[in-house]
Amino acid sequence: MGIEGVGARVARKEDKRFITGAGRYVDDMVVPGMKHAAFVRSPHAHAQIKKIDVRTAQGMPGVIGVLTGKELKADGIGNLICGWMIHSKDGSPMKMGAWSPLAVDKVRYVGDAVVIVVAETKGQARDAAEAVEITYKELKAVVDATTALEKGAPQVHAEAENNLIFDWEIGDGKATDAAIKAAAHVTRMKIVNNRLVPNAMEPRAALGHYDKAEDHYTCWTTSQNPHVARLVMSAFYNVAPENKLRVIAPDVGGGFGSKIYIYPEEIVCLWASKKTGVPVKWVADRTESFLTDAHGRDHVSTVEMAFDKNNRITGLKVDTIANLGAYMSLFSSCVPTYLYATLLSGQYDIPAIHANVRTVYTNTAPVDAYRGAGRPEATYLLERTMEAAARELGVSPADLRRKNFITTFPHQTPVIMNYDAGDYATSLDAAMKTADYAGFAARKADAAGKGKLRGIGMSCYIEACGIAPSAAVGSLGAGVGLWESAEVRVNAVGTIEVLTGSHSHGQGHETTFAQLVNQRFGVPIDSVSIVHGDTDKVQMGMGTYGSRSGAVGMSAIAKALDKVEAKAKKIAAHLLEADEGDIVIENGEVKVAGTDKSLPWFQVALAAYTAHNLPAGMEPGLKETAFYDPANFTFPAGCYICEVEIDPETGTTEIVQFVAADDFGNIINPMIVEGQVHGGIAQGVGQALLEGAHYDASGQLLTASYMDYTMPRAGDLPSFKVSTSNTPCPSNPLGIKGCGEAGAIGSPPAVINAITDAIGIADIAMPATPSTVWAAIRAAKH
Repeated sequence: MGIEGVGARVARKEDKRFITGAGRYVDDMVVPGMKHAAFVRSPHAHAQIKKIDVRTAQGMPGVIGVLTGKELKADGIGNLICGWMIHSKDGSPMKMGAWSPLAVDKVRYVGDAVVIVVAETKGQARDAAEAVEITYKELKAVVDATTALEKGAPQVHAEAENNLIFDWEIGDGKATDAAIKAAAHVTRMKIVNNRLVPNAMEPRAALGHYDKAEDHYTCWTTSQNPHVARLVMSAFYNVAPENKLRVIAPDVGGGFGSKIYIYPEEIVCLWASKKTGVPVKWVADRTESFLTDAHGRDHVSTVEMAFDKNNRITGLKVDTIANLGAYMSLFSSCVPTYLYATLLSGQYDIPAIHANVRTVYTNTAPVDAYRGAGRPEATYLLERTMEAAARELGVSPADLRRKNFITTFPHQTPVIMNYDAGDYATSLDAAMKTADYAGFAARKADAAGKGKLRGIGMSCYIEACGIAPSAAVGSLGAGVGLWESAEVRVNAVGTIEVLTGSHSHGQGHETTFAQLVNQRFGVPIDSVSIVHGDTDKVQMGMGTYGSRSGAVGMSAIAKALDKVEAKAKKIAAHLLEADEGDIVIENGEVKVAGTDKSLPWFQVALAAYTAHNLPAGMEPGLKETAFYDPANFTFPAGCYICEVEIDPETGTTEIVQFVAADDFGNIINPMIVEGQVHGGIAQGVGQALLEGAHYDASGQLLTASYMDYTMPRAGDLPSFKVSTSNTPCPSNPLGIKGCGEAGAIGSPPAVINAITDAIGIADIAMPATPSTVWAAIRAAKH
């Protein structure tokens, strides 16, 4: 390991521009002649549009255009789609209701876009938007998924009877029922996973520019996967032919899944630019983000976990109702199915599993992937149930988990996944040692002496990330492949450009990807540039989500580096009159092993481009492309332990200790990995203690600002104790696993397990706010 190579704690290259305010975000982009857009959004959760009168708005100062859904449809712009087909257990396809980028006849949630106003300034656009007169016939709304399934509930889409999108199952129902019937003990629970709003630091934005002279469109957008955005806008939404559409995702201030999808706004801004003849920029305000960004989670489940007389799990039966909101977002269908139910085995050897999942339309914002995407929901359900089972059986939660761990690999679960490697006991031991688990009883007694309630909880999580392979996900309904691409360009002076289909929006790719190049060729990371986020510069790629950039994106880079290395060695062998097998590249030099013969790296690169003395038949240049399609998911796993102290008089919960022991396989940059874990835990703690999106019965979002939606702050979090172990992933050339979502997956159950332990109750709802905890303490006393 060099000081800048794989495994080194290298400070992030990109941070200099971010912390000095030099980042370039969509809202920083200025195009000559650019104007500003505001959207008129539905104030009702469910209503028919009877009339739209734009005449007053059109006559207001600075207004250039006021456009409606009928005009958009007349121009042939298509409806938004869900890109993953799920079939119900009876074989019928999912019921996808129409989602027009601008509503035409009906609105289905508060925030549904109806009209776009384009004006000289943002203020003028907003003023004119308020002058648009829309006559609605308000309809009854439904916001709760369980209620939406009842007969007589308001119908969100005509295509989906009783609002049921699909009724899907996985696993062996008969074997699972038999295991439950024969069990020595069955733990039964109702598990609710609360709805969350992603709240990326940078709100969504879009700038659409139609160049009439070139008949070409450019879209700057806050996207995690610009190539997919271009593909979908071209192939399905009919915005423009793919060869006439450029999508650029510059610096993006966080995504957490919410910027994977194509939203109405970027489609409409591109269309409006052609319609009005001016570039059109829209930037969401924070309330728009609360209302219209895809929300996360929102599951209600019942679970039965069966044990034999030796406390080994024999069966797991799960029934889940997942709220998908008013429309099916791009990947919404796979989150509560193949990203959730396939992880219900967790770290445990469970012979029989069956899960039934019903997804439901409601008059709320669409729900899709949010950091972890299905894996947090599965882990929360499993780890809350394991904790409850340990208490019911009167055994240590750690011992019950250890008894049921999978210990031999590869391991085929009953729900599709084949775990390739892992060592769960090592993570459990590391977490327990760091947390001084054995000394907890003394700390609990000390807290009691001060009038405080102290509790400890653990969570043993596993996730599947680097979603793959393409043929497998295609057979399960995915509309795209999930490979990744890379191009490595060595310039004539030896500097290197890496063009990647992955997208960085906080992950540190400009540093870690450069470290991989440094490890291979020994060139300084400052001489390596990482290029991403522009469909005109970078070949087709699939973007960043699901902790895939390392395992999939970097593997593609490694394959391209293999090709560059092979060619460079051929050139060097020719120039040094040596055998190709004796050539080594290290520390920025190309050497003949065992001799003093060498060339500086730049001289080999220069030779490739001058082409004065190349091996016979070799093409000039030193540039290679690779595509990598993974053979399997990667399976990061770990153990988290949370210790809390509760003030029974106020219900305030303080996390006094949080320990994370993770197995991420080989690690490129430990400092960046630690930062990812810290951020994930912060979001998980936010879900457990503070965050929750709430609608009233009429469909109004009650938590549409930071006045009502509580985000975690520094004072809510302890100093995390994090460590890693390493079972290298055998399924990719670098042996690495994803790390970006682990913290958000493993932390919520650990926190809630600790709170319920402190109070001495079976369950408590997330978020466990002071008022919720206070009420639970009072109820436990009676």
